[in-house]
Amino acid sequence: MNFDGIFTPAITPLSSDGQINYSAFGEVIEYLIESKVHGIVVGGSTGEYYAHTVAERVKIAGRAKDIINGRLPLVVSTGGIRTEDSVYFAERAKELEADALMVGSPPYALPTQKEIGAHVLAVDRAAGLPIMLYNYPARMGVAMDEEFFDAIAHSKNIVAIKESSGEMNRLHRLAQSHPSIQISCGWDDQALEFFAWGARSWVCAGSNFIPREHVALYEACVIEKDFAKGRRIMSAMLPLMFFLDGGRFVQSIKHGSELSGLHPGGVRAPLQPLEESEKQQLKEIIRTLKQNVAQIIGEA
Repeated sequence: MNFDGIFTPAITPLSSDGQINYSAFGEVIEYLIESKVHGIVVGGSTGEYYAHTVAERVKIAGRAKDIINGRLPLVVSTGGIRTEDSVYFAERAKELEADALMVGSPPYALPTQKEIGAHVLAVDRAAGLPIMLYNYPARMGVAMDEEFFDAIAHSKNIVAIKESSGEMNRLHRLAQSHPSIQISCGWDDQALEFFAWGARSWVCAGSNFIPREHVALYEACVIEKDFAKGRRIMSAMLPLMFFLDGGRFVQSIKHGSELSGLHPGGVRAPLQPLEESEKQQLKEIIRTLKQNVAQIIGEA
């Protein structure tokens, strides 16, 4: 499994009564494919998996598989507090012939490094699919450290990691100490640094609504190896990244998707929609970003 490129953690659209809007979900998937992203992730935090029932998560993954129909790789996230739940989602992903899994540390439980390793290996045994690890200590409560990597070293299915700690020293250690594990940027305002350290992958929620601009940064840095151009694109994207860091992440991704002509609907509680002032601010940021990136690409 090759994780090169832009992998979009897809949103889950809702209807006015708060139920999952599978028709609108199909529109999201088709929009991403048409925008030439390189892969799609379902069941992640951007998709609000924590607010879904088990049945909903399985249905979302199956619907994504049917719509994509082999046109792009499908990665199914197995996030869950209980290892048994993560194993269950891995088994269902195998049944529907997903291309890969995303596997993180169980949130809230605060497992030790060896316990995280046991969790990941249990998921691995359940499906035998390629795995992208997900290191996000801000949400999970613990980070994946060297003792963890020692515990999972014998697994041939663990081929990538979405590194979302925000700590540059972790990126450095991964690049130097674990060259067999493909690094994927999971901290958006560090994308340029990830690419400079050899990363060829970026799992980025913003690509739900400005996929072409994310692809442009990837192509500048990874394909063209033009970091001067990459810095200019990154500079144009930073205002959006700073806005998304403001604490209302999923709401912002969904409203951005609405501004792109999709029908994402609202968010499930405990989250609440953006204020009108926030919507206007985001709209202006996106307008300026698109204008600036288009100019940079046009000059190339």
